[in-house]
Amino acid sequence: MARVLTPRAEDFPRWYQDLISKAELADNGPVRGTMVIRPTAYSIWERMQADMDSRIKAAGAENAYFPLFIPESYLKREAEHVEGFSPELAVVTHGGGKQLSEPVVVRPTSETVIGEFMAKWVDSYRDLPLLLNQWANVVRWEMRPRVFLRTSEFLWQEGHTAHATEADAKAYTLKIHHEVYERHMRDLLAIPVVLGRKTNRERFAGATSTYTLEAMMGDGKALQMGTSHELGQNFAKAFDIGFSSQAGTREHAWTTSWGTSTRMLGGLIMCHGDDSGMRIPPALAPIQALVTVVKETDGSITAAARALVDDLAAAGVRVKLDDRVDTPFGRRAVDAELKGYPIRVEVGPRDLAEGRVVLVRRFDGSKTPLALGEAVGAVTAALEADQKALYDEALARRENNTVDVSTLDEAFEAAATGWARIPWAKVGVDGEALANERAVTVRCLYRADGSIPASQDEPDLTAILARSY
Repeated sequence: MARVLTPRAEDFPRWYQDLISKAELADNGPVRGTMVIRPTAYSIWERMQADMDSRIKAAGAENAYFPLFIPESYLKREAEHVEGFSPELAVVTHGGGKQLSEPVVVRPTSETVIGEFMAKWVDSYRDLPLLLNQWANVVRWEMRPRVFLRTSEFLWQEGHTAHATEADAKAYTLKIHHEVYERHMRDLLAIPVVLGRKTNRERFAGATSTYTLEAMMGDGKALQMGTSHELGQNFAKAFDIGFSSQAGTREHAWTTSWGTSTRMLGGLIMCHGDDSGMRIPPALAPIQALVTVVKETDGSITAAARALVDDLAAAGVRVKLDDRVDTPFGRRAVDAELKGYPIRVEVGPRDLAEGRVVLVRRFDGSKTPLALGEAVGAVTAALEADQKALYDEALARRENNTVDVSTLDEAFEAAATGWARIPWAKVGVDGEALANERAVTVRCLYRADGSIPASQDEPDLTAILARSY
């Protein structure tokens, strides 16, 4: 496989690019920083999207859609917001062959345009909470693009809510963070994440609090998998999102926003991939089992393989038949490994003559001959076991590559190959600035019990420092 993919230990970024190409996941788009998501990867994104969407709806939010184009003046209403996004904005100045009377921004995020309509739709406390989500594309002009991780256009969901009280807004932000994002990443993606608070330096432009989920990749770097933001009343005041309270007074709402994106595909690749290609968690995999006809003789091998496909489908397994016997078996096996199918069942003349098939598990590469009648039970058991095994492996890697340190110099040394765990009091605002000069960031802050702090000024907080994507 070294001839197919650059080994991770030799050049991790090159391995990542090789895998995206060889596994037919994506191509670079015609405009720098854009990407074409190919069917193999898009089918994975669709399953991520479906799972996330159901969790978001279970949390009470409803889907809507808002315009791609936002008047430039909208962004200028919230000073910190426009300042934070200004370097990344794509601005349209001409349309229909004429110069526009006001430039429009291609949405980098939708707080401003959604705020405009929240102000229109909210009048009374009875209209709150207003819980909205949209699935969309956004544009942030990226100077150093990398497919899935940082592209000028990407796909995501963005939730936006308005509440009558600060406490309700905070509670809902954390509800999304735990019940939607954390569970999605743990239960579907099999990726362990550390939940924490972003420092004031790292928080979202215009937010009062930003909460993050950080995952360790295969090379020890961190990847921000998703964020949730309390926006306080900043956007409510800028867009006059007001309501009549139960007491009859006029109040400004408290708003939130939260989002995850196709960056999770990059995280999936870098967290679970190995030198043979992707390893897709079985719960996520669009194709959980590939039944492969090794070689055909008189049609009986394909017939047996099709019968097995039917049995697996009846057992609830997402299964596909590979009967392309005009393509060499070795090439098909390599392709299946590259694309990360969790299970491959090989059906060949020699084994079938003895009433057997061969079960190949992508997680560890093991090959097990077993009776044809045992195949369905063995496949379902392996899928369940390997979902847990991928999570456990990723968690062990994170723990083994996270070092407890007590000084900034030790933190910088640890961040060269993994994560540093250090008391926030040993870092502080000045230490964070120094870390940034060395391409190391404070990924998040959390309390001793693992919970998310209400402020970076709380005592006895722990910080995670790392290099990141």
